[in-house]
Amino acid sequence: MIFNKIHPRYIALDLGTTSTLIYLEGQGVVVNEPSVIAVNERGQIEALGHAAKKMLGRTPPNIRAIRPMEDGVITDYETAELMLKALLRQALKGASVVKPRALCCVPSGITEVEKRAVRDSVKNAGVREIYMIEELIAAAVGMQLPIEESTGSIVVDVGGGTTEVAVMSLGGVVVSESQKIGGNVMDQAVDRYLRSHYNIFVGEQICEQIKMQIGSAVPLEEEETFAVKGRNMLNGTPITVNVSSTEIRDALRECIMGVIGAVRTTLEKTPPELASDIVSAGINMTGGGSLLKRLDDAITQETNLLVHRAASPLTTIIEGLGMILGDFRRYRKLFNLYPT
Repeated sequence: MIFNKIHPRYIALDLGTTSTLIYLEGQGVVVNEPSVIAVNERGQIEALGHAAKKMLGRTPPNIRAIRPMEDGVITDYETAELMLKALLRQALKGASVVKPRALCCVPSGITEVEKRAVRDSVKNAGVREIYMIEELIAAAVGMQLPIEESTGSIVVDVGGGTTEVAVMSLGGVVVSESQKIGGNVMDQAVDRYLRSHYNIFVGEQICEQIKMQIGSAVPLEEEETFAVKGRNMLNGTPITVNVSSTEIRDALRECIMGVIGAVRTTLEKTPPELASDIVSAGINMTGGGSLLKRLDDAITQETNLLVHRAASPLTTIIEGLGMILGDFRRYRKLFNLYPT
């Protein structure tokens, strides 16, 4: 195996709606940045990742802070490629110029056109070959589920743009469901609630902060409040309002029911033999959106199944990709991975 200062033969790439993570063979995760880039009017990079995220809603007219990913797919091809090139340079800093091969995860519901956009962007960013694998399979490997065996395992990935659910057995996906509901959609629901009930306008980062601090899927033992500072939509003056966790739960109800609906739909399509395994083993949940307080309890209430949240929901997929690279010959055969 070739280590630092020499090029890694393989890298793993988790290009997500919310964050982009890069894993280098022999080094682990070397990049974990928000999928945000700020460019000026000449198309030059002003900021990347965390620095660019801080600029959302705060930029002058000559600078744009952009999220090139939406619902798990590329929506702005040029800026996505620009962002990937910069992140790869950051990841491969000090290594030789030889292009590595990449293992890249994609959503299960992705179309061929969307898959081609990911492939072309990653290749143009500086990769020699690309292997594509479904996110849920990588997540299952990261959670060390027995997906190679004949028993059934179910994974729920609540990401930034989508919620994906799949039942896996014998190294493949048996049934799956994908809904365009995730952490970003929850933030937008909070924003709509504040506008309609309080006539207050706030930025998306404040909405995310509200969701994480007082948002929940079912009632909390002690309800909480959050002092929201923003702009009055009626007269444009600064305003502060106190919002309760009960209100935010109401704002998130439709999103939460969407996640639960995806789980129920998948369970309804699951063959009886695998369903019995799931009853015994329970549901495995990962993704940044799974960090919403008591979302696991809400799913348990609706399905009567125990929910196990991954130890590190934000990095489960990239950890799974790293494990696949660690024994690539075996996993390549198991998952039928071919370069594109």
